[in-house]
Amino acid sequence: MSRFLSKRFIDLKPYVPGEQPQDQKYIKLNTNESPYPISEKAAANAKEATTRLQLYPDSDCRGLAERLSQFLNAQNGTFLATENVLLSNGSDEILNFAFMAFCDEKTPAVFPDITYGFYPVFADISNVPYREIPLTDELRIRGEDYVQAGGTIFIANPNAHTGVALSRKEIEEIIKTNPDNVVVVDEAYVDFGAESCVNLIEKYDNLLVIQTFSKSRSMAGARLGFGVGSAELMRDLNTIRNSTNPYNINAMTMAAGIGVLEDEEYTQANCRKIIQTREYVVRELEGMGFTLSESISNFIFMKHSRIEGEWLYEELKKRGVLVRHFHQERIAQYNRVSIGSRQQMEIFITTLGEIVKGRVR
Repeated sequence: MSRFLSKRFIDLKPYVPGEQPQDQKYIKLNTNESPYPISEKAAANAKEATTRLQLYPDSDCRGLAERLSQFLNAQNGTFLATENVLLSNGSDEILNFAFMAFCDEKTPAVFPDITYGFYPVFADISNVPYREIPLTDELRIRGEDYVQAGGTIFIANPNAHTGVALSRKEIEEIIKTNPDNVVVVDEAYVDFGAESCVNLIEKYDNLLVIQTFSKSRSMAGARLGFGVGSAELMRDLNTIRNSTNPYNINAMTMAAGIGVLEDEEYTQANCRKIIQTREYVVRELEGMGFTLSESISNFIFMKHSRIEGEWLYEELKKRGVLVRHFHQERIAQYNRVSIGSRQQMEIFITTLGEIVKGRVR
């Protein structure tokens, strides 16, 4: 770092994204992307938007916000207006806004000790204190640990890196018992089997639900996320957005987002394929002696009692299969594996079987 860097950031430990290696062609199962391309409708919309790139995009994303509120109402039986949604440059941006808007020296952030790695980074860069609550020995979030937590709560549901989810009833109990603090429910992986809390928005003014187009909607490269909450919460977050980057969604991404929402059948078909493939992978891994968390996401979290986690990650990488390994002590023996296409996962299973056979005798 240079001698000019503010002392505020001297000890900042940045978020480490998944590897994007260029040294060879990998079966890439390390960053929870969709194995399926964006819908043809979304691609056509994005292409048409290139004719207007000389102009700034609509900073309020009015067309997309209107279509999104209609979509959420149809999906969840709600009556949300455009004032209840806020579009963001990936869900990471709106998470950052939430740390900035709802946390300070008197209102710490509260989140699990094993979860999305960006949470402590957002807290540190906003210079707010935070408290980490340990997962259980079964790597589950225990709802009662968050009763009257005394801060802004961030819960990824399903949780990263485990894929384990709380029920809507359990989340609602957390919201009810923290009426004076915002509860942020990060639903990046909700479309693969978990219950969404969007239909609780009208009931609780302290609930912020965040979702993304990156996973189930095949738009990781386009960077589109959104938050849903009371109009008052959205105004708070908009104050932050308009004070940092009011043109945060580009025209092509906006157009593609509308196309995705108008092609929900395609999204749901892809989700079904991913769930079916996940179930196949779980059966195969259990047959090899692996222990897995109860993931209902687009990834699995696995370990083997006789194989060291980091060694297995390295062996898979040598053979052209890229998964994600974390060094936190409690999960150092695990590897996280994104669910790819059926063909990709068959190669993963075959490669893993060869490694296990050579290691476990």
